[in-house]
Amino acid sequence: MKRLSRGVVLAAGTAALGLAMFAAVAFGAVHIGGSTVLSIVGSALGFHFGPAFPAWEATVVLDVRLPRVVTGAFVGAGLAISGAALQALFRNPLADPGVIGVASGASLGAVFAIQVGGAALGFVLPTFAIVGATGATLLVYAIASQRGRLPVGTLLLAGIAVGSLANALTTLLLSLSLEEYEQGRQTFRWLMGGLDARTWADVALVAPTTLLGAAAIVFSTRELDALLLGETEAVALGVDVPSVRRRLIFATSIVIGGAVAVSGLIAFVGLVIPHVVRLLVGPAHAVLLPACFVVGAVFVVATDLLCRTVAAPEEIRLGVMTAAIGAPFFLFLLLSRRREVSIE
Repeated sequence: MKRLSRGVVLAAGTAALGLAMFAAVAFGAVHIGGSTVLSIVGSALGFHFGPAFPAWEATVVLDVRLPRVVTGAFVGAGLAISGAALQALFRNPLADPGVIGVASGASLGAVFAIQVGGAALGFVLPTFAIVGATGATLLVYAIASQRGRLPVGTLLLAGIAVGSLANALTTLLLSLSLEEYEQGRQTFRWLMGGLDARTWADVALVAPTTLLGAAAIVFSTRELDALLLGETEAVALGVDVPSVRRRLIFATSIVIGGAVAVSGLIAFVGLVIPHVVRLLVGPAHAVLLPACFVVGAVFVVATDLLCRTVAAPEEIRLGVMTAAIGAPFFLFLLLSRRREVSIE
């Protein structure tokens, strides 16, 4: 299959992202015409053109849909680029923030922050989510690593164990506060993953963590390419493997923690998107990582639009929809590699 150049993929991905975001702002329980959307956004930026619009349409576009869409774009971009980095770091195509327990660790940290009342302070929730993601990643690596190698079967089992432990502790925290019905209801909805009721405050929270973490990942493209050859080969090429591993674990944890803090658990984005993009552009991370960033944003924005419209006026939780899409893909990958996964 002919590989696409980085310029072609990024241009096509950026155009697709623009179209997906435009459609997501225009469509919903109430349809707002495309020209009206452009007029509203233009007016907010100081450019007055297009048809007149009532105040309620401006509120829907600027205060309800647009922050939701922008938040979703950052969440999808962050999860996709983190998944690509983890797959290279662990030299394992099945590595994913959800599959190996990292997202569950971030969720545990975030729920703990909510339960102790820290969610009211903007920096507390993402901080605890990042700490939880980092701890889960380090624990999985420590359990699964065998003399520098990470067998697929061991990694999956370690991820399942760590994720299950984090989920159990999360459930324990929820069970200890059952008398707070509204808080518990909101937390359960958050755990199912979703972008409803997102505001510009959520954008301000997820944008820095995504951009900073993604920048650190992109600046490690050479090291990630070398790690695909194996740790011994990477050292021979001058890569400081322990330092790179620590930097990437922290960078991916920042991204995942920020994403989980604003959207809850969004499964399989970090697994599906890197595989699809790798088929288009190849394994070179200088092309793969930026492409994953853009395509991941398109995927989450488009999937969230589907969640809002496919069963309107009801809304399907985003985490449920991505799991429905990603789980069969994960099973396909697992079955295609079942000999390697065997631990006998």
